[in-house]
Order: sequence, then C-alpha cells, then structure tokens
Amino acid sequence: MWTTQRSSLHVCLMQLHADELRSCLEPLFRENFEKFGELGAAISVWQNGKELLELHGGFRGARREQPWTDDTLVLIWSATKGLGSACLLHVLQEHKIDIERRVGEFWPEFAQAGKESITLGELLSHQAGLAALDRKVDVLDHAAVVDALAKQEPNWPPGTAHGYHARTFGFLLDELVRRISGTTLGEYWRKAFADPLGLDLWIGLPEQENGRVATMYAARAGKPPEPAQFYRAVAKPGTFAHKVFGSPHGLNAVSAMNKPEIRAKAIVSFGGIGNASALARFYALLANGGCIGDREVFSKKTIGRMTATLTDGVDRVFQIPTAFSAGFMNDSKKSTRKIFGRSTSSFGHPGAGGGHAFADAENKIAFAYVMNQMEQSVLPNEKSLRLVDAIYFQRG
Repeated sequence: MWTTQRSSLHVCLMQLHADELRSCLEPLFRENFEKFGELGAAISVWQNGKELLELHGGFRGARREQPWTDDTLVLIWSATKGLGSACLLHVLQEHKIDIERRVGEFWPEFAQAGKESITLGELLSHQAGLAALDRKVDVLDHAAVVDALAKQEPNWPPGTAHGYHARTFGFLLDELVRRISGTTLGEYWRKAFADPLGLDLWIGLPEQENGRVATMYAARAGKPPEPAQFYRAVAKPGTFAHKVFGSPHGLNAVSAMNKPEIRAKAIVSFGGIGNASALARFYALLANGGCIGDREVFSKKTIGRMTATLTDGVDRVFQIPTAFSAGFMNDSKKSTRKIFGRSTSSFGHPGAGGGHAFADAENKIAFAYVMNQMEQSVLPNEKSLRLVDAIYFQRG
C-alpha cells in the first residue's frame, strides 16, 4: 500500500501509487454524483511531475445529453487567481524585482490616497485594503477599474490586516504585469506557460474552443454553509462583504459567464477556463520545485514566495481565519479544517462553488477538482475536501 511518514502533526504520503489511488478515490468521486448532486466534474492528481489519476464523469449540461469527457473545459472561477499570481511572480523573477518593493514604483498613479507605501508583497497577500471600490465601474472596463483602484482609499490601513479581494485582485495583478512586462496577463499566461507546457487552460477563451465548454449552473437554494455570518453578509446590500463581491460591478449572474463573448474576456479574478488535468499539471510544475526536467521555470526563491505565509488571521471579508502567501492561499494555523492537504508547504487557490487546486511542495503532489454544478460556497466544500483527505489518509 502507500508508504507513509508519520509525525505528531500530520500524515504525509511520500509516494503515491496509481492503482491504490484510483481504488481509494474513485468510489468517493462516484458518491459526489450519487449522493451529493454533482452534474459534471473531473479530478486530477499528480506527483513528481506525472499524472497518476484522472477521473471525469457526468454531463456538460442539465439536459444530460453531452457526457463530460477528458477534453471538456469548464469555468474555474477564482482558481484563476492562482494562475494570475504565478504570472506576476514570474514577471518579478524575470525582472529581478523583490516583493518588498513598492507598487507605486511600477504603477505611479497607484501611489496616492494613502497607498504610497503598499508593497508588492502586501498587494499579493490581500493586505492592500482594496477589496471594495467606492466608485461604480464595470468589470469589463479594465481602464476604468484600474483608474478607480488608483484613486481608491484603502478599506483598512494597508499591512495591518488582510481581507479577500474577490474581484479587484485580478485587476491589480493584470495592471502590474502590463506595467512591468508590456503585455496583458492573459497574453503572458498563454506565451509563458499555456503554450510551452501544452496546457488546455485559458484566461480569455478563443472562439473555436467554445464547443467543448461545460455549462455552468448556479447553486440551488438552500441553507447557506459555514461561516454563516459571511454568507448572510454577502447576501445583504450595504454590508462590506456585499460590496466586495459586487465591485467592480457586473457579471453577478452565473448564467452570464456562459456567454461566448464573456468567456473570451481575460477576467483574471474569476474567468479562467480549462480542465482538471491542465490545472493540476500547472500546479505539478510548482509542486516539483518550479522545474520541468532540467529546466527551471520558477526559481527556488519564487517557489518560496508561494509557500511562505505572509499573513494569517481573521479575514476582514470571510470573517474566519485565512492565510495568504504571495498570491496564494495557505492553511491558517488558526483553522481547524485544512483545505490544502496535510503539508505546511502546501498552497493553492479554490474556485467558487466547489472547485479546488493546490500544490504540496513537500511531497511534490498536485491536485485539481472542477465541476459545473455550483454549491453555495466560495471556499472548498466536502466534495473536493473528502478527496484531498483520502490522498493523505488511507481509507479501508
């Protein structure tokens, strides 16, 4: 069976085996359809740069006419933020820019309204206090959103706390990539990673790819999950959480994200489209020390920025403990439910409704779960977390 290493804190698998992995995860994956109402979904698990498991099932649409296949694409929502963060970190690496540098050095208009001292590290770790905008600007108008961000006063003193930047985060990343590299983040992703690595994963979907994209469905009505206070706040106009998830304005209906013209937009905060294998393969690169064979794509220093927690505590938006490294989520030391496995070096980013992806740099494991029937959750739910737990703990 699987070789394990035990400590007083966690159980980590040093080496996964494909057959045992399949026998353990396949029944749980099936249960997601039989007991938990999944419509279409896929999972991919990698270790040491190789895919050990890919499972897919269900249907691309509610009529159940088109089966979900291994080349089905689907919206990954905020898991796109992890891709965007990796792009910015790679730009900083290539230009030898440290994250202690101030954002205003590269984006001069940003250095106003109390934001003069905000560092790249603070911005990447959701400490900049720019989670909500005072001005109403359209989410599809990049120039207007960037101008609003430049003029916005921080929602809290930068560097003193963190809060999830649900919609603004992608614009902050994109603008910095544009300022430093001279290209949009969507273009950078394609040229630096997706094309060279052969990743079926897009930030701005080409028109010809629409024929294999699964339709995304909004969560069914029901009792909101925990943390209940956060979900109540998101649904109530006038609250800070409602403002965070409503600015910049637009594309608040899930159905709007199924339109080909919207899929074509490079929306870095929540617009990536791909499959589980491609998403997990990218995280496998990060889990493998940033290397593909003898080629170093990300330096050890850059991978260290992804793994090292920069802020840990009660999130100003989620109202529960969360932790962030430079652009990625980590498990908070104050949280009882681990969402990134059992390694302290894990990092990743979930997607709304149940999607999830992460890298475990200690054990060189990468994981991705994608689906098209959303749940009432922004953070990972039990559909994916049961699978993650099963990787680290033998079920019998």
